[in-house]
Amino acid sequence: MFNIVLVEPQIPQNTGTIGRLCVNLGATLHLVKPLGFDIDDKAVKRAGLDYWKQLDLVVWESFEEFLAAHPIDSRTHMATTKTDNLYFDTRFQKGDYILFGSETKGIDERVLLEHPQKCITIPMGGKGRSLNLGVSVGIVTYEALRQNYEGFEKITIANSLKESI
Repeated sequence: MFNIVLVEPQIPQNTGTIGRLCVNLGATLHLVKPLGFDIDDKAVKRAGLDYWKQLDLVVWESFEEFLAAHPIDSRTHMATTKTDNLYFDTRFQKGDYILFGSETKGIDERVLLEHPQKCITIPMGGKGRSLNLGVSVGIVTYEALRQNYEGFEKITIANSLKESI
């Protein structure tokens, strides 16, 4: 479906939650090192519950390595508070790469400045400066899903009930 990229995430619970979201969306989670935790950390697995073993996970040694394999192009979107380009004005397609920076630093500002048209933001009131990473990924990714919902494989409640009987 989509490629969710976390650049240098610091908080294991956020990454676990995002991993769970990726499993439910059929998205691939890309983690770009250095990470602020060990992937085997209990907090990651606790937040990801039993979904973690089903996760399509790719780990990159550095942001440079990731960018060498996936250069920023028309299929790349970078979430940041440093733009006025609203995420819901963006056209997402299946397979797009949606990048999110670390909880403390965001995406490298040099990269953002080189590609301002690829930057997207979530509108916020004047009293806050940012949202939780897991919340941000959920907001943007579910807008991407909304735009590409046709053909999305989902388990309906009715199907789940039939399987449990």
